[in-house]
Amino acid sequence: MATTEASITEQHEQAKKKISFAAWFKYEWVSKNLGFFLFLSGLAILYIANGHKGDRTIRRINKTAKEIKQLQYEYKTLKSELMFKSREAELAKTAEPLGLELTNEPPMRIPYEQRKNNNQP
Repeated sequence: MATTEASITEQHEQAKKKISFAAWFKYEWVSKNLGFFLFLSGLAILYIANGHKGDRTIRRINKTAKEIKQLQYEYKTLKSELMFKSREAELAKTAEPLGLELTNEPPMRIPYEQRKNNNQP
C-alpha cells in the first residue's frame, strides 16, 4: 500500500510540474512578455534583412569585378592595336592613299629671337 501511495504522490508531483510548465503559456504571462517577444521578432527581421543586404552587396561586387576585368582586357587590346598602328611602317601605309610620303631630309629649325622686355615671356 505504501508503494501505491508513493507512486500516486509522485504522479501528482509530476502533474504539478506539467501544470506549472503549462502555466507559463497562460494569457497573463504572454501579455506580460509581449514587448520582449516583439523585440525578439524585430531582431530576427533585422538579422534577415542584413543577410539579404550582404548577399546583394556581394553580387554587386562580383558584377563590378567582372566588368573591370572586361574593361582591362579591352584596354590592353586597344593599347596593343594603337602601338601596332603607330609604328612608322604602318603610318606610311596609312598616309600613302592621302598622297603623303616619308622624306629623307631632317626637319628645318626655325630660329626664335627672345625679346629683352622683362614684362613679356
